[in-house]
Amino acid sequence: MERLDPEKLSVEFRSGATPAEPVIGRKYTLTHSDETAELYLTIGLDYAVDQINWMRDEVLAEWVLDKGNIFLQVYVYVSGSYGSSVAEIRDKIFRREMPLALEAIRYGDRYFFEAHPELDHAPIWIYFGSEDPDYNRFEYWGTPADYA
Repeated sequence: MERLDPEKLSVEFRSGATPAEPVIGRKYTLTHSDETAELYLTIGLDYAVDQINWMRDEVLAEWVLDKGNIFLQVYVYVSGSYGSSVAEIRDKIFRREMPLALEAIRYGDRYFFEAHPELDHAPIWIYFGSEDPDYNRFEYWGTPADYA
């Protein structure tokens, strides 16, 4: 691992999700502690809304099947009505930290990828959600194997 310290990653499976199943409907909620730099990955059939704080700095992801193609769709909340200066700062932070977040998801759910090795080559699409059109983007970010 280049950036991830596995000892600072906690993984929780919620009802309906196991280390290997399901694929479609599998959702990830990744949060962190600014004080300890610990990461918390929750894997379940729903997002862990109880883990989301007022700062909205979580990373949400889920496996999606569209027209016979499977991909990992990731969502981050860049900005609502904060204004473009806040959107610019949040966008830079999310982009700087996104490789670590993807590495945490890939490592934290490594047994899932062992059970479904084909998913290591599925595309990752990230939606940077913002009311500011300069920061509202949908981008390709490689595959999970790029973050293994």
